Amino acid sequence: MTSMVFAILFYLATLLFVVGLLYRINSYARTPAPLKIPTTPAPTTNGGVVLRMTREVVFFESLFKANLWTWAAGWLFHASLLLVLLRHLRYFTEPVWGWVAFIQPFGMYAGITMLLGLGGLWLRRLFVERIRYISTPSDHLMLLLLMGIAASGLSMKFLAHTDVIAVKEFFLGLMHLNIQALPADLLLIVHLSLVVSLLVVFPFSKLLHAPGVFFSPTRNQKDDPREHRHLSTWAAKLESEKS
Repeated sequence: MTSMVFAILFYLATLLFVVGLLYRINSYARTPAPLKIPTTPAPTTNGGVVLRMTREVVFFESLFKANLWTWAAGWLFHASLLLVLLRHLRYFTEPVWGWVAFIQPFGMYAGITMLLGLGGLWLRRLFVERIRYISTPSDHLMLLLLMGIAASGLSMKFLAHTDVIAVKEFFLGLMHLNIQALPADLLLIVHLSLVVSLLVVFPFSKLLHAPGVFFSPTRNQKDDPREHRHLSTWAAKLESEKS
C-alpha cells in the first residue's frame, strides 16, 4: 500500500513539476523587455554577456559584491545541493555511471554543508532586521522544507540506515511503470514526503529564481544603446502596422 501511494504521489508531483516549470519558463520568455536596462558596467558583446551570465550563475557574482555572508551561505547551499542531486543519480541508473560512483563520498558530506548553508540563510532571515522585515512565512517554510529534506537524508545515512537497494529498485521500477516494494522506514517516508512536497511547490514559489536569472534584462542585455536601437518584438510589430 505504501509503495503504491508513493508511486502515485511521485508520478503526479513529477508531472506537476515539469508542467509548472515549463509554464513559468514560457511566462518568463514571453514577458516583454521594452527598455535597455543592463546593470552597468555591462558587457557590449554577446560573448561578454555569456561570460557575465556564467559568473552570475556559477559564482553568484552580484550577491558576492552585495553581501559576503549571504553569498557564502547561499553559494555553499547551492553548490552542496548540486552535488547531492548528482549523487542521487545512482538511484536512477543501472549500472551506475563511473563519475556518479566517484562523487558518492563527496556527495554524502555535501549533505552536511547543504544543511549548514541553509542554517546560515535562515539565521539571516531571523536576526538581520531589514531581512526579517521583508521575510514572509513562506520564506521560512521553504527553508524549513529544504532543511527537513537534508536532515532526514543525513539521518538515514548516519543514524538509522534504510535498504538503499530496495529504494533504488523502487525508483527504477517507477521509471519503467513497474512498481516495486518501498521500505516502510519512518525516516524514508518522511524524507520522500518532503521531496514530493518540494516538487509540488517548486514551480510556484520563490525557489524558481534559478531559471529566472536567465531572463533578467539587467543581466542578459548588452550595453549598446548608442550603437543599436533597442526595439522589442511588440514595438516592432506596432511600427510595421503603422508603415
